[in-house]
Amino acid sequence: MSAQLQHSPADDPHSPLARVLRQPLILGLFLPVQDGGWTPSTLPRTTTWTFDYNAALTQRAEALGFDLVFALAQWASAGGYGGDIRYREISLDSFMATAALSACTKRILLISTLHVLYGPWHPVHLAKFGATLDHISKGRWGINVVTGYAEREPLMFGMKKIEHDKRYEMADVFVQRLKQLWTRTNNLTVDGPYWAMEDAFVSPKPVHGRPILVNAAGSQPGIQFAAQHSDLIFITSPAGNQMEDALASLPDHIANIRATAAAAGRSLRTMINPMVICRDTEAEAIAYRDAIEAAADVAAVENFAEHGRRGDAQAWSKQRRQHRAIGGNLHLVGSPEQIVDKLLKLKAAGIDGVQLTFYDFAPDLEYFGEKVLPLLYEAGLRIPDAHTEPKQ
Repeated sequence: MSAQLQHSPADDPHSPLARVLRQPLILGLFLPVQDGGWTPSTLPRTTTWTFDYNAALTQRAEALGFDLVFALAQWASAGGYGGDIRYREISLDSFMATAALSACTKRILLISTLHVLYGPWHPVHLAKFGATLDHISKGRWGINVVTGYAEREPLMFGMKKIEHDKRYEMADVFVQRLKQLWTRTNNLTVDGPYWAMEDAFVSPKPVHGRPILVNAAGSQPGIQFAAQHSDLIFITSPAGNQMEDALASLPDHIANIRATAAAAGRSLRTMINPMVICRDTEAEAIAYRDAIEAAADVAAVENFAEHGRRGDAQAWSKQRRQHRAIGGNLHLVGSPEQIVDKLLKLKAAGIDGVQLTFYDFAPDLEYFGEKVLPLLYEAGLRIPDAHTEPKQ
């Protein structure tokens, strides 16, 4: 692949991405654009899927100095994942919702998730849409490229599920075409594979070479895709959602990711998704966790787990899952000091950033900003910046 196509917005020191990458620990918020968030529990909370709620969360995260927000994409049938709460039946489209946030924010990065292989998506579509969003957001928008591991989702589009490694082969071509369209000053004509185009051209060109590119992966084909294309890779703990399992399995996993990126002549930042349950004392935090779990919608928990088992995603295929109703890729439970200590350990294990989830997003984010965030600065996980110093 040519050096031109390898250009990243991180190469421009004035880009929003380059600014974020100067932080010792990238701080993100995983928005609850789906009903029930990450936790199929009936314990009362404010969390909701609505755009206004997510916009308010994003604006507050930006004021606190968070670096990015991110949202998932899902295609659920009527009833969602079931249970009394019809878990995740309702969800905003990640691409539309996250893009809309560019109009009500100024600094924070905005990452949309898109299944590029579902339905009639074409690289020319996304190259044009992405370049437009890049200009609207002034270089703050990016795409989380996903290929779709679920068994039932492709059926909605009249498609059969594509084999795992083939999906990454197709996604590689798709993103190569995006990069060509974002960088070329003349027309592009190709016969394929997968997507043909004649005299295709996209303008305006992105502000910093191309939009931010992200993907989530646990398999080697997914990691190789990230090494070729992505600025950030969302990962999970290979061994399980508890800290001791994560700390045992992450160093080798991350070493492989970094070596794969280095072999491609690139660097790649890793991010993981912790569910943070924090209170003034460890006992209070554990009591909060237990109350969430005690109110679990058991049918929704089981149905969601079965959905994962029926897919072919490899990121969590060998995980030991505890407190399944809590959700999130990793559970951080404890006092503010304990949460910071756990984040320090994740950093030592090779994690470059976190995209946090909460059970009751608005008040839990506020608590995190008041009690945990100052300690992150004291610990050196965050550094003050003219744009990122938190505003209380």
